[in-house]
Amino acid sequence: MLNRVKRRKLIDNIFKNIVFLCTMFGVVILVVLMFDILRKGLGWINLNFLTHFPSRFPKKAGLASAIVGTSWIITLTALIAFPLGVGTALYLEEYANKTTKFFKILELNIANLAGVPSIVYGMLGLSVFVQMLGFGRSILSGAFTLALLILPVVIVSAQEAIKAVPNSAKEGAYALGMTKWQMIKCVVLPYAMPGMLTGSILALSRAAGEAAPLIVVGAAAYVPFFPKNIFDIFTVMPIQIYNWTSRPQEDFQYIAAAGIIVLMILLLSANGLAIYLRNKYQQDI
Repeated sequence: MLNRVKRRKLIDNIFKNIVFLCTMFGVVILVVLMFDILRKGLGWINLNFLTHFPSRFPKKAGLASAIVGTSWIITLTALIAFPLGVGTALYLEEYANKTTKFFKILELNIANLAGVPSIVYGMLGLSVFVQMLGFGRSILSGAFTLALLILPVVIVSAQEAIKAVPNSAKEGAYALGMTKWQMIKCVVLPYAMPGMLTGSILALSRAAGEAAPLIVVGAAAYVPFFPKNIFDIFTVMPIQIYNWTSRPQEDFQYIAAAGIIVLMILLLSANGLAIYLRNKYQQDI
């Protein structure tokens, strides 16, 4: 009996050490990558790097047009994806008949779409927005493509947030004589908004780091001006960084590392904003 207990504890310790090593493997690789990027890029970040346009001379190259292009794309993507995603989630959770085959097929396909490679969305955007609808290789085509890319994530996160609303709160609203729409407006949306915002901002962070679908819909690697409207050509930070990494001159590798640091600061800021909004709205509830 004693030997059996010892053997079970030994297996438990072995499994604990295996999962610890799995965790540390990812952490060590991340630390090495971060150290290498910071070592190469920190010395190149200054005001000129953030305000200058791209150049074939490394010391004159900057991220200005890429930062502005990323801001255009992400703002439009949020305006398109958030209302569509929340509206779909509300329909699926509050109005749809969950016993029908249509609902089950719809929900299954939304979950599957979250795993489709981003390049496929790029090909879809090229066919539909660039060619069929005639938006051209513009900011609008890029924003619609990225909105499609993150829409499944926004829908699923909004659904989970709506499911977390207590049934007692909904029944209380109906007991007061509220209609379905009034109950959604006064009870469901305020309760679910922290989860909706968190999921949406994290999805937008993913969109901000995507390059493949935007290359397919025609984002340019060299744009020495600011886009003036949604039909202008554009570039974004991941594409600019990718372009620099492919240049033969060694200095462009350092500039690419500096661009990665700036992009990481923006993504971490977005994640911090998501945490702040979640905590703020949870306190208000």
